[in-house]
Amino acid sequence: MMSQWFPSRTLTLYLARMFVGRIFSVLAMLVLVLQMLDLLGESGKILAYHGNGERDVWLYVLLRCPQLVQQFLPYSVLLAALFTFFPLNQNSETIAMRAAGLSAHQILAPLLAAAVAIAGVSFAFNELVVTKTSGRLKDWQAVQYGPVPPDTGMRGNVYMTDGRNILHADTVTGDPAAPTMRGVTWYARDPLGTITAQVTSPRAQWVKTGWRLESPVLFDVRTTSQRAVPVMIVGGGIHPREIEISNVDADRLNIIDLARAIDMLHANGRRTAELEGKWWHKISKPMSAVLMPLLAGLAAFGLARSGQLLLRAVAGMAMGFAYFVVDNTALAIGNFGGYPPLIAAWGPFLLFLLIGETVLIRTEE
Repeated sequence: MMSQWFPSRTLTLYLARMFVGRIFSVLAMLVLVLQMLDLLGESGKILAYHGNGERDVWLYVLLRCPQLVQQFLPYSVLLAALFTFFPLNQNSETIAMRAAGLSAHQILAPLLAAAVAIAGVSFAFNELVVTKTSGRLKDWQAVQYGPVPPDTGMRGNVYMTDGRNILHADTVTGDPAAPTMRGVTWYARDPLGTITAQVTSPRAQWVKTGWRLESPVLFDVRTTSQRAVPVMIVGGGIHPREIEISNVDADRLNIIDLARAIDMLHANGRRTAELEGKWWHKISKPMSAVLMPLLAGLAAFGLARSGQLLLRAVAGMAMGFAYFVVDNTALAIGNFGGYPPLIAAWGPFLLFLLIGETVLIRTEE
């Protein structure tokens, strides 16, 4: 059965080894160049903080490199496929394989199998390494590359909605089951969305029926008057658990934790389309590596003497980069609700899979 899909064992190992070697070579080159360019802009900010030195620059490199690997691994697979196919065609090795009775799909099979393995490694690397380093780097950048304070559970600049009304707090601290808000503002709005009243309070405490505002001051928009009012309770529909899920960062969470956060948001009636799209994209992005040999396959076939080999290689590269453009565009449209999350994440993959197969079959099979 395997012989129907793959060439001989020797040829399979030869093609796969050549392809994988070029992937890591291209990836190392891209990461090295891009990391150096990135340091030109960030090293000044790192060293601008008093007390930072060479050790902190290397720490930045350690935290930034996994992000670059995640971002540019699919590009590396595309370029490696082109760098594999171009010399094979130019040296007439592809012609020899076709003359031996191998189909175009059999020639591509070892590279596709290697790409599936690379996709699996990429997915595990993203979930186990990139999510952790991305969180640490964002925390460090948030304090301008200074000392990162320990996690106290404090959240800042929190906005919550209760129907048409809005509750804002400068900070939220304390026990997650009964947190305390400071610098609180309550915006009461009419059915048209116009603010009718604003209540400010230095402190708000969660009670069973809502948020108890201490020393509230009411500003009536209609009369433009301001006055102190007795202690009042607002936001009965805003439970403290919503604060825990109000600022979900998909880049910090692995696929399991992100799924739990999406379920919590959905149970509380929050919009989750953007996070669902990113959840699916955590799978579809590594899988894009499987597409690259197929899209770059144009460079593998056709007679080198025809003068179209370079044109085929450029066309394969153009198809690969077009996929990344369409993928990012679809994800952005999905974030705004233009596409369902599943289509936003997987639509470009399926589209270019069909395009690659169609071009390969029409030209070579």
